[in-house]
Amino acid sequence: MKTKKSIRVTKALLICMIAAFMMSNTATVKAGDDKIVIGKKVTIQSKALDEERTMLVYLPKSYDLTSSNYPVMYLLDGGYHFHHATGIVQFLSSQGLMPEIIVVAITNVDRGRDFTPTKIEKKPTTGGADKFMSFLSDELVPYIDKNYRTQPYNILTGHSLGGTFAAYAFLAQPETFDAYIAISPYLAYDENLLVKKAETGLKSSYNNSKQFYMTLGDEPDYFESVENFTKIVKSNSPEGLEFSYVVMKDENHGSIPHLSIYNGLESIYSEWQLPKEEYAEGLASIDNHHKSLSEKYGYEIETPEYTINGLGYYYLGKKENIDKAIKVLKENVKRFPASANVYDSLGEAYEKSGQTEKAEKNYKKAVEIAEKEEHPYLKVYKQNLNRVQENLVEK
Repeated sequence: MKTKKSIRVTKALLICMIAAFMMSNTATVKAGDDKIVIGKKVTIQSKALDEERTMLVYLPKSYDLTSSNYPVMYLLDGGYHFHHATGIVQFLSSQGLMPEIIVVAITNVDRGRDFTPTKIEKKPTTGGADKFMSFLSDELVPYIDKNYRTQPYNILTGHSLGGTFAAYAFLAQPETFDAYIAISPYLAYDENLLVKKAETGLKSSYNNSKQFYMTLGDEPDYFESVENFTKIVKSNSPEGLEFSYVVMKDENHGSIPHLSIYNGLESIYSEWQLPKEEYAEGLASIDNHHKSLSEKYGYEIETPEYTINGLGYYYLGKKENIDKAIKVLKENVKRFPASANVYDSLGEAYEKSGQTEKAEKNYKKAVEIAEKEEHPYLKVYKQNLNRVQENLVEK
């Protein structure tokens, strides 16, 4: 049973962790700038679709400050959902509820063509899902992997016909994506085609774990097909698949995407947040947590720099633990030698312990790295260096 003291300890440590991450994940605007940029437009010529396609790409705030690799969320109807979806990603990751990820929002040319698996006579442009799938798997995903630092973990998110395509992609080519968020999918398309395909196309097991998160609002016309699809998936219970179907009765077809993306990402990363008790147990326990995450998601997930930094500052706040703080922050330097922030933090620990010369050495290194990359906290690092140098002169 936890004592009140232990609860206070874990709460204090959690606050340190979040504060350390928020400091490293704060948006910055350089002097003279009057714009806040949340993404970049990218265009590629698609052979599969025989046309140019435009994507909006969001990169985490830490992307240019680290050498880390990131999972990717591919967002259909990207022009509509880019702004609110990237806000969700930024917020959840800043709270330690999911990792930072790259978002690739695919803008539409003809969604009725791209998202539908078969041609319907009354709608002559329908039935292009196969080609659009080729565009994603053979062109877009390789392009993003080549031009950005990515992890081998991809999420596909789609609403309405985009949700239809998410279900199609899951059944037709499940190896392309690791997780799916299907929002109000129109599974009644072409006489329940995808419901029927689920009966025969659903795999009995998946070598790499898959997650499929599906939602539906107050949309009576969609109920039967979505519920039948759910029954088929649950009755087969494929090994390696985590399947969730959530009815949001207070939402309608237009309002449901935002909450679905938020809850869907929380569901996909339901085990991401460190249990509070593991904070207090120290770095070895935190490393074990990230080892278990690596096993779940299928790629190596290292303990983040900001998490180790937060632990160091927690110890630093207690005079009797200053040696522990130095040990943890030295480990952070060892793991992330290209980061200016880790040297600055270690310098602060040495300064507080009275080891001024070691503090100066680490502050100098922080400034040196920060100057090369125009780090947003360069001014702070220089102030810290100047302070200890003045103290050394006085001595």
